[in-house]
Amino acid sequence: MNRRSTVAALAALAALLGGCASAGGAREDGGAPVVLVAGATGGTGQEVVREALGQGYRVRVLVRDSAKAYTLFGDRVNYAVGDVREPRSLRAAVRGARYVISALGSNTPRDPENSPQLVDFAGVKALAEAARAAGVEHFVLVSSMGVTHRDHPLNRTLDGILEWKLKGEEAVRASGVRYTIVRPGSLTNDPPGQASLRVMQGDPRDASGRISRADLARVLVNALGRPEGWGKTFEIVAEPGSMDVDWSALFATLEPDSQPRS
Repeated sequence: MNRRSTVAALAALAALLGGCASAGGAREDGGAPVVLVAGATGGTGQEVVREALGQGYRVRVLVRDSAKAYTLFGDRVNYAVGDVREPRSLRAAVRGARYVISALGSNTPRDPENSPQLVDFAGVKALAEAARAAGVEHFVLVSSMGVTHRDHPLNRTLDGILEWKLKGEEAVRASGVRYTIVRPGSLTNDPPGQASLRVMQGDPRDASGRISRADLARVLVNALGRPEGWGKTFEIVAEPGSMDVDWSALFATLEPDSQPRS
């Protein structure tokens, strides 16, 4: 069975199970809002799941292989089987979710099945459009600092990845879904809460910096449902200090996007 037919079969199974092809996952029949996390098995995605669970959300993860993902998350989450490269498989995944966090990313160079064009652009576009159609309240996208710099070295080494991420951003804005776009600096695996945050806008060429995946996850999850962050795009890195953030105030200081934003 090829990839397309496999995903179609899994999507059909997900629909029969009410949107969640579950491997003994958590219940979703009431209580806290559901957050769908795409890219959940990646380094950033795992931190997002951990943070969202810690804040009391019910978490649904979008995965191609629920058995593999179960080894990471067990019964703490619910599993929606789908593939962002197959838009029809996303309908059941987004159904009933109040929020979506996309931590999608193609990190393998020269892989035509998982290219930046298919994942960082087309996949993000399909997910945003599915979220809009399902009435998702808020879509939070992880992008990257430097996406507007066409001469960035990552574009040469990773198949134009930043250019495709920028197109993914533009697709989210055009989808009509309520969104927040976060452009982190270089990502680390440092523990959370060891630094303060520095927020920028406009993708300044001379800006640089790093942020831990765990701290980025805090930003993403704390953005959910906050009107102060809707329709805004910003860069974020860590700086010396402590993590003591008034989240509403942080998002309120940002300028809203004017279409299109670069």
